[in-house]
Amino acid sequence: MIRTTNVKAGRINLDDCRYVDEATFVKWTRRIQPKRNDIVLTREAPLGEVGLLRSDESVFLGQRTMLYRANPKKLDQRFLYYSMLGPFVQGQIRSQGSGATVEHLRVPDAESFLVAYPPLEEQRRIAALLSAYDDLIANNQRRIALLESMAEEIYREWFVRMRFPGAKSAVFVKGVPTDWTHEPILNAFKFYGGATPARDNPRFWVDGDVHWYTPTDITGASSPYLEESADKCTDEGLQNCSANLFPAYSIMMTSRATIGAIGINCAPACTNQGFITCIPNQRYPLTYLYHWLKLAKPHFEMLSGGATFAELTKGTFKRIRILTPPEKLVAAYEQQARPMFEQVELLTKTNRRLRATRDALIPRLISGKLRVEALDIQFPPSMQPPPAEAAQRGEAIAS
Repeated sequence: MIRTTNVKAGRINLDDCRYVDEATFVKWTRRIQPKRNDIVLTREAPLGEVGLLRSDESVFLGQRTMLYRANPKKLDQRFLYYSMLGPFVQGQIRSQGSGATVEHLRVPDAESFLVAYPPLEEQRRIAALLSAYDDLIANNQRRIALLESMAEEIYREWFVRMRFPGAKSAVFVKGVPTDWTHEPILNAFKFYGGATPARDNPRFWVDGDVHWYTPTDITGASSPYLEESADKCTDEGLQNCSANLFPAYSIMMTSRATIGAIGINCAPACTNQGFITCIPNQRYPLTYLYHWLKLAKPHFEMLSGGATFAELTKGTFKRIRILTPPEKLVAAYEQQARPMFEQVELLTKTNRRLRATRDALIPRLISGKLRVEALDIQFPPSMQPPPAEAAQRGEAIAS
């Protein structure tokens, strides 16, 4: 099921989708079943996120979403997608959004957006140019996923399955090497909570340049590395709340409602109260500590309490005992895994630059300010050939 939280920055992330039985799937796809290249728009929480479905998996739309499928006689599907990312359509979405507490878009309004479009062949050339950027981003994203899985697999092999270098000669008692130790997190590494500067004080937020992360920054990320938060507070705001400014390359872990989602900040930052942020050190370096936290998520969830929502408190967290291998073994793991994560960070930054270039081109291309007739544009592999079958009418389907 594609929820609103799965759609962000042009992507539909299927990694953390919810799954249903076949009967429920059939019920929810009676009107239409999403297919590759369909466009999904979020109508609420958040409003106005647009994503292109790039998978052939069987999926269906959750609530507060819209599916768009262009009339191929008039519109190229990819051109429509980029138009919906552009300022002309996004401006209409924002102007139609309503709601005192949460901005939302009514279905009739979501069906009435205006789209300006040139002749079909020009649309396809524009879409091809922009799709080339998206294909590079997608390729880098696959490399990021592969590098992440490689680093995690080494961690599991050494520290979960206990098949680390030298394991054959190690002495085990109850499945644990005798030279490994236990210690409470309180003694292992520093960690901080977060807080929110008063929202009604503009001095705490206007023109802020201090990265202030919320759980949605983490859960919607496509990489473990985060370069920028959606919201930023001022130094004055930071000083007037109990949030802590922690150094770059700390590990932020969500501790409320969603437990155990993690991310690495690339610059000094602070968080709201929904986090526990762990500071790596020589004994517990970045890549090792990251994977220990990631794989301990089920344990954190089990320890979380709360009448309204699940919460892992700092008091509970500090008493958790961490199994600690010899420093030499941890250093050997770091030597193998850290270069992989450094490559992940490099690819993450490359993708950010590619997105910035693409986003700068979208309004100029869609509006016709930048002409494409004279450009030698090659159609990327992801672009489907023009449909040979008879054109069907375009559709906008609400969920």
